[in-house]
Amino acid sequence: MSKYQFHASDIYLPGTDIPRNRLGITEPELLHEVEETLLQQAYQTFIAECEPTTRFDETFFKSLHKRTFETLYDWAGVYRTVDMSKGGSMFCRAAYLEQESQRIFRQLKEESFLQQGRDGQPERFAERLAHYQSELIALHPFYELNGRITRLFFDLIAVANGYAPIDYSNALAGQPMNAYVQASIACVQQADPQQLYQIILQGLTKLDATA
Repeated sequence: MSKYQFHASDIYLPGTDIPRNRLGITEPELLHEVEETLLQQAYQTFIAECEPTTRFDETFFKSLHKRTFETLYDWAGVYRTVDMSKGGSMFCRAAYLEQESQRIFRQLKEESFLQQGRDGQPERFAERLAHYQSELIALHPFYELNGRITRLFFDLIAVANGYAPIDYSNALAGQPMNAYVQASIACVQQADPQQLYQIILQGLTKLDATA
């Protein structure tokens, strides 16, 4: 059975948690390998394209998911239309997903897509990154691959502000209930980004502008 709970969706192969895919892959390990390869290729592409003036808006966010996974999934870049939950965490109801997404990205725009992170204190930058990442974690807009695309999105914001991509390696170590998963649960169930803030702050590294 799927790791998610939802109604009226045929995204997964019957009786499995394997999404239907364009390559006809039915082995979960192979599918995960393909997803990871596509993600690593996306990091190289998007970091190369990233500039301080990049608009990190909703269109850009959706494009990350689509461009990364469109060779594998028909629904890449498309917001889900069914309610989804995982364990005890209920994500944003599908009926409100579009308006909540617009609210989040409107607020992000009002903060100039966090461009002030280049000149501000890392603590303040990490706090705003955690706030918006928490919002998108609770939104859970896509059927699958939300966490990885959301981390990519904020990695790119970090890069645009003169930082290296955020190092989540310690938080992601250990499965299945690692520190990042626990922080994500707190974001969804308690609207509390504090654990996520600590992870992001520890993972931020300012690049030497003179290097």
